[in-house]
Amino acid sequence: MKFWKLALINLLLITLAMFIAACSGTGSTEQDNPENAESTSDKEEGTSESSKDEPVTIVYARGVDTTPATDAVIKAFEEKYPNIKVEQREMPADTGQSHDQYVTALSSQSTEIDVFNADVIWPAEFAQANYVLELDRFIEKDGINMEDYFPGTVAAANFNGKQWAMPQFTDAGVFYYRTDIVEEPPKTWDELIKMAGELKGEAGTEHGYLMQAAQYEGLITNAIEFIASYGGEVVDENNNVVVDSPETIKALEKMKEIVTSDFVPENILNFMETETENAWIEGNAVFARNWPYMMSSSNDEERSEIVDNVEMARLPAGDEGTAAALGGWMTMINRYTEHPEESWEFLKFISGPEGQKISAVEGSRAPTLKALYDDPEVQDVSSLFANPEFREVLESAVPRPVSPIYPEVSDIMQIEISKVLTGDQTSEEAAKNMQSKIEAAMAE
Repeated sequence: MKFWKLALINLLLITLAMFIAACSGTGSTEQDNPENAESTSDKEEGTSESSKDEPVTIVYARGVDTTPATDAVIKAFEEKYPNIKVEQREMPADTGQSHDQYVTALSSQSTEIDVFNADVIWPAEFAQANYVLELDRFIEKDGINMEDYFPGTVAAANFNGKQWAMPQFTDAGVFYYRTDIVEEPPKTWDELIKMAGELKGEAGTEHGYLMQAAQYEGLITNAIEFIASYGGEVVDENNNVVVDSPETIKALEKMKEIVTSDFVPENILNFMETETENAWIEGNAVFARNWPYMMSSSNDEERSEIVDNVEMARLPAGDEGTAAALGGWMTMINRYTEHPEESWEFLKFISGPEGQKISAVEGSRAPTLKALYDDPEVQDVSSLFANPEFREVLESAVPRPVSPIYPEVSDIMQIEISKVLTGDQTSEEAAKNMQSKIEAAMAE
């Protein structure tokens, strides 16, 4: 009898427990309810969105900036993307030191830096070394039209058919002339030779033409302008060495004709940018080749003897037209970043219309986006930005050889071209030597 009573009590307890569980909504009944299933899905999606909204900090490394431009760009970005914070890291003012520090960090797969500025001659090297992210998928996803940028700035960051950096601000070789001596600048190198020889001595000048002919990187930018204007190349888009050509030989001959003339300074082989600028603003020359910054110093009343007597134009043309060596800076993403999407958002912003306009207005940096030169606020920053000739200069800008071993290429070219200018070898010998030595360096 006791056994049956105990069994009955246990049965009643089990039934009661099942009833309570069903009423409390636990067990399988919630999963069978479509409305409950939908609410569960919404909750999970909400949790996912919440995690995306968590603040992320990325590190942006860049060179010394004495203007308020970088701070202003970052402030505008963080206002637009409040969940992405940007921490700045200042690199050495010396470009070579910055390069070496980047190589040390990236070769060890460091994640300390997410986004960084790069000289226009670095992309191929960093791409080959697997230091940076290729950007094509981001560019395609966001529908960015690379034709909106000056072509040279895009080409400088394109290696093996992929885009490795976005152009941020640019620079290019320009031609200066004295408006109190010349009404119209020479259109070709031959016209320059004729006019520089005839006008030397006018208005107290000592020289007809100034350029950079010392054995350093500036020599390569000048040489590239001559070579490209005659239709030559050093390395083609397929990374083939093509410098030994009739076009290169003719360009080097023209360059030598100018450097060895009597209308350039006797010590022209020691001239870098500083020597060019100093002689120019002292009123010692009719024509000069330099970078856009010299327009500002030309009109600096405290330093210049030629204020309001200077204008700029495109460099003289060779057989194939005019060409300006490309300068400026790119922006790249560390391949080992832990925040690739956020890094791309920042890179897209600073290289896009909003970021570049801030950099132009706040830092006088020349945009790489063509349309910004039609913006009145950008035009107000500098007479250069409002000058149609400057825009044409940027349109014709050509990159230096896009190669993963560019520093070695540059060293080879500096030595061989300098020998031409000093008369120690012919242009034909220089072209042949550059071809074989660059090919050998690339094969190592």
